[in-house]
Amino acid sequence: MTDRFDAMTLFAAAAEAGSLSGAARARGIPLATVSRKISDLEQHLGTTLFQRGARGLSLTDAGQSYLTATRQILDDLQQAEDSARGAYSAPRGSLTITTPIVFGRLHMVPVISEFLGAFPEVDIRLVQTDQPVNLFEDRIDLALRIGNLPDSSLIARRLGALRLITCASPEYLAQRGTPETPEDLAGHCCITFGDLMSPERWRFGTTKDSPTVAITTRLTVNTAEAALDAARCRLGITRVLSYQAAEGIRAGELTRLLRRYEPDPWPVHLLYPNHGIVPQKLRAFLDFATPRLTQRLQALPI
Repeated sequence: MTDRFDAMTLFAAAAEAGSLSGAARARGIPLATVSRKISDLEQHLGTTLFQRGARGLSLTDAGQSYLTATRQILDDLQQAEDSARGAYSAPRGSLTITTPIVFGRLHMVPVISEFLGAFPEVDIRLVQTDQPVNLFEDRIDLALRIGNLPDSSLIARRLGALRLITCASPEYLAQRGTPETPEDLAGHCCITFGDLMSPERWRFGTTKDSPTVAITTRLTVNTAEAALDAARCRLGITRVLSYQAAEGIRAGELTRLLRRYEPDPWPVHLLYPNHGIVPQKLRAFLDFATPRLTQRLQALPI
């Protein structure tokens, strides 16, 4: 059984590194040992886990399924060892947390800084991305998600809510006029944040059946910060989440538009895998961060 666990560990390492040599370097063992153990594992399973090619390794369908199961088994083993060492009785160890980019910079980083000062035996790796992340495949301990949640086995703690808002600079509005209804956008230049909306039509209202209006997009960007910077430069009207524009609105650099047509608020949650016993390092962060992030969300414009 020990050999099996060793082979599974090397298999997972090779999948993450994309090569057998990468797994050998990561584990500090000879390449021949890695190759032999994975070949033995494939022979034991009676299937091929990797496709070997000029560009390295790629998982077969069977390999992808086996990797998911392997990670779960290795995680369970790690939890058992952590429990035996006392990791569930005192906050210590490392946490991997993911957040959207701007939310991470404005709100999560300050909370993490406070937490690290209060818990010197816990380390944190923060992954900031606006792209979907699979908590199991990417070995994430905790995620902050904005929007309605699909049904899943993840445990959720609600923090508050945010709105999708429309805004522009006062200077742009002084030159081009202020739209009073969504239909008025037809006479304006728009800046589209590609991850949130279409560059051709924007939907207003509170349901999926609410009508859309045609817009003229002069610039499409892939970050909220770029959309807001372009709006400050008088390029046009943009739509972002309320927390992303809060600083500009407070500073008078941006004006919020069409409030009566805004969609319903989007919920904000902290999500973590349901592995049974929650490690103290994660429980400590949840208990520390939840009230602070909730307070920050309550202070934002809704």
